[in-house]
Amino acid sequence: MAEGFDYIIVGAGSAGCVLAHRLGQDSGARILLLEAGGADRSPIIKIPLTWGLILKHRLYDWGYFTEPEAGLDGRRIECARGKVLGGCTSINGMAYARGMAEDYDHWARDLGLPDWSYQRVLPYFKRSESWEGGESALRGGSGPLTVGRLRFEDPVIDAFLAATDLAGHGRTDDYNGAEAEGFGPMQATIRRGLRCSAAVAYLRPALARGNVTLRTGALARQILFDGTWATGIDYVQNGILHRVQADRSVLLCGGVINSPQLLMLSGIGDPAALARHRIPVQVALPGVGRNLQDHVVCDVRWRRRGSGPLHRGLRADRIAVDLLRTALFGTGLSSQIPAAAVGLVRSSPDVALPDAQFILAAGPMNAGPYLMPFVRPYTDAFGIKGVMLQPESRGSVELASADPAQPAVIRQNFLSTEGDRATIRAMVRRMREIGDQAPLAPFIAEELAPGADQTTDAQIDAFVRRTAITLHHPVGTCKMGADGDAGAVLDGRMRVRGIEGLRVIDGSALPRVVRGPTNAPVLMMAEKIADDLRGRPGARFYGV
Repeated sequence: MAEGFDYIIVGAGSAGCVLAHRLGQDSGARILLLEAGGADRSPIIKIPLTWGLILKHRLYDWGYFTEPEAGLDGRRIECARGKVLGGCTSINGMAYARGMAEDYDHWARDLGLPDWSYQRVLPYFKRSESWEGGESALRGGSGPLTVGRLRFEDPVIDAFLAATDLAGHGRTDDYNGAEAEGFGPMQATIRRGLRCSAAVAYLRPALARGNVTLRTGALARQILFDGTWATGIDYVQNGILHRVQADRSVLLCGGVINSPQLLMLSGIGDPAALARHRIPVQVALPGVGRNLQDHVVCDVRWRRRGSGPLHRGLRADRIAVDLLRTALFGTGLSSQIPAAAVGLVRSSPDVALPDAQFILAAGPMNAGPYLMPFVRPYTDAFGIKGVMLQPESRGSVELASADPAQPAVIRQNFLSTEGDRATIRAMVRRMREIGDQAPLAPFIAEELAPGADQTTDAQIDAFVRRTAITLHHPVGTCKMGADGDAGAVLDGRMRVRGIEGLRVIDGSALPRVVRGPTNAPVLMMAEKIADDLRGRPGARFYGV
């Protein structure tokens, strides 16, 4: 007989950790949390400055790549997705932003999702966070997730902020507060100098209660059904097939790639696509795997005149001591990341709302330890990462085969519209405008990318095609939508259409990407759905 639980959660990322924590607050609830990856004990995960190693060496992730991207010179773009406790919150850059209030009001006003307006989601943003400034009308002061301003010390940061002032951009002290637009200190999920992932914030307390069963190295193969009810999951662990039963709900939290893949493997999707892999149709939902969208990022970089604090601190003997200091005491250079200033901006004066984000990177991505004469120092540089926040381009996730161990086919279709190409071209010019301001002149030896002689539209377009990448914020492949939306996979309560007892709660549910990283929105969504599952009045879903 199948082992039984009240809830089965597939995926221990942002949403899965929140649900395990909140559902586990009901003492009688029996919860099973399945995670395909392993533990998050590595110091590389915990120490903020070593984040670059995770991305560079593709540690603790699924190793996904897109198909060749026509808009990016046919390059296959990496698509890092967390395969570890905490999911992407254990491998990301720790940036924390909600997006703008208008993002959620757009869902409510234009997409038929009235329960997701900013005023209705704000309590869940507040519930999730413990902001360094304490409780206020717009910020939470006692939530599980620690959020604070980065305090990386480098004189180029003050010069950069002064340059943004002269370039005509405003300031904001708290872009998650009353004013989202403008430049200010970046906010990050760091607690006492170490990464505060969803596993740290939510899962550890959940496991301590004793009613959450965690199984790692467990790959979900298929959702089980009894008629139109989702009743359980088949998964493989250590080469052995297991079957588990859910008495209340199956909750998919596998992320924007894996959740639609599992739905399709289970017969939920486009009938024509399922037929190609001889998968019987359980529910015909053509929107599964569609609507993929993501933030594209392109850098403008300058070689630094002299050497900055990061460069000096990465001398091998110095950084070895500093890493130990951070691991033991949560202090030192390694307890921060060199991206201490950020701003939402408009790519042109004609744009009604910010459509770009500029991030100061006070060190290059190839920064690493050095020690003469054994390892030469890297060339010190700094730059602005320009993020296109509201892309028009849409991609897809499709099955490669009926084998759950075979990665899905990912097509982002980056920069496939003229509107997207024009926006990112304008962004490059606006980043250069900031770099041309007098406060940054003492820090700049030369422009490295695109290069001072690259000025025409054609030259900038070519630069973008050969260098742009993802900022790792894919969403939308199981989107929520109103009843009349033929592409909607989920209703406004994240229930899979046509099936009882099955919900998808992760980034794939976002109908449109927000103006910022996706970690905070996913935590908020999981908090809200946890209330709904528990029948708590705070989650009121009007008209449903």
